[in-house]
Formats: sequence, C-alpha cells, structure tokens
Amino acid sequence: MPLRSFLFVPGDSEKKLSKSRDVGADALIIDLEDAVMPDRKPIARDLTGRFIDAEGQRIPSQVWVRINPLGSEFVLEDLNAVVRPGLRGLVVPKADGPADLLRVSHYLDVLESRAGIAPGMVRLLSVATETARSAFTLGDYATAGLSRLFGLTWGAEDLSTAIGASTNRGPDGEWALTYRMVRSQCLLAARAAGVEPIDTLYANFKDPEGLAKSCQMARSEGFTGRLAIHPDQVSVINSEFVPSADEVAHAKRVIEAFAATPGAGTVSLDGFMVDQPHLTQARRVIALHEQSVRR
Repeated sequence: MPLRSFLFVPGDSEKKLSKSRDVGADALIIDLEDAVMPDRKPIARDLTGRFIDAEGQRIPSQVWVRINPLGSEFVLEDLNAVVRPGLRGLVVPKADGPADLLRVSHYLDVLESRAGIAPGMVRLLSVATETARSAFTLGDYATAGLSRLFGLTWGAEDLSTAIGASTNRGPDGEWALTYRMVRSQCLLAARAAGVEPIDTLYANFKDPEGLAKSCQMARSEGFTGRLAIHPDQVSVINSEFVPSADEVAHAKRVIEAFAATPGAGTVSLDGFMVDQPHLTQARRVIALHEQSVRR
C-alpha cells in the first residue's frame, strides 16, 4: 500500500517525537541529519532509539529514520543506534546513486541479523537528487537490483548548495529549470525501478490551499506521496493523495464499459474512445480507493 505522507520530526526533540504519534502521518521520518546540530546528534540517537523501542510496533505510523550522509563521521553511529525492531525504513540523504544504497543495504544485512530482525525488513528511501552527480545516475536504479528500495524522492535545497546556485526558483516563484528537470527524472526513475515516487517538501506550512493544489498536481503526474515539514500538512497530503469521488466514479464507468463488451480492445465512453491503458489506469484508481478506505 503506498504511503501518502512522510512527516519529518527532529530526533533531538522529545516533545516533538511525543506529539508525532497522534498526527496521522503514514510514516514518521525521525531526522538525525539536517534538523540536528552536530553536538546534539548523540542525544538524537538516544531519543530515537528509545522512541523506536517504545512506539515502533505500537503506533499506526511507520517509523523511518533519516540518517546522516554516507561518508560523514556520523553515519555508522546512526545505523548502530536505530536498527532495531520497530524500524521500518531509512531515508538516505545526498545519495550519489544506487551504489550508495547498496552500501547501506550491506550494513543492514549485518545489523538486522544482530537485532533479530527478519532479513530485508528495513526498507530504503533515497533522496536521489541532492548532489550534482546524482542526476546522472537516476536511471541506474532500474537495474541495480536493490530489493530493499522502497522509493525515490528529490530535494532542492542541498542541490542548490552543491551546484552553487543562489536560488532554486525562477522569476515566477516556481522551480527553476534544473529543479523541474531532476524532479521529472526522479519520477521516471522511480517508475522504471518499480518503486514509489515521493514528491519533495512544500516549504510554506501556513499555505494549506497552495499545498493542496501542489499535491493534486503531483498526484496527477504520478507521484504517490509527499514529504511534510510540519504536522499541519499531514491531513492535507493524506486527503489529496487518494482518488477523488469523481475519479472513482469515472474509473468504475470505464471498467463497466469494458465489461459490457468482453474481448473489446477499445470502447466508446461519453463520445471518446478509451483503450487498454485507460482500463489499466481505471483499475489502479479503484485499487487505490479501496486501499484508502481500509486504512
């Protein structure tokens, strides 16, 4: 079942960790990276480990952790602290490509065994566009054989820093060309790899209308979920990343039209010809709707 909302929670804030239990996010991403200053990372690891022990197998939200980047002095300490029963996944930032995810996967093979976790249970979400090199390796995820890979997401802020950009926005306030390009590449790479494409943050957490519109566009393009920076964004994301009533009604009519003419490759509906790709999409809409009802 696709995860719609991924809420970032600073790993060094006991108060925010406690509040996150009841927000309703499909997944919590406890952050050990950008939200935590270096001198507080040991505190964050300790609080995160205790939260996973206490809540990881109790609360409805899946518990994920964003570790520090590979090559940093913190990453092995992060992994040793958080790989324990109740952890559902790791978010790997600043990945240059699938080789980085494979390296983390090898670490997990050992750490899962040590923790008594079934092999392969901890999944991986790659923040796949935060370095200049990463844009040239996105297509490689499709053939990398990463069995732990849950999905790909993208980020703009770290990429701006990596390439020396003064802004990631155009004069109209929308993403500049470079960022639109890697966003599209991320979507295509995820679909090619058969994993979930997750859209990036909507920074203005005081603009629920703008967030809803942006989520509607993202879902229409093919993204299945979104990162959230504030608890108030979760309910908007959850409601927008499910099919609307009109979409469900139309999908049912497409399926019924094909059922009424068995063996037909195309059928007429409302003056338009619809064919097998439309039927496939209609079935996908119904499946997503049924999953959302069962949540």
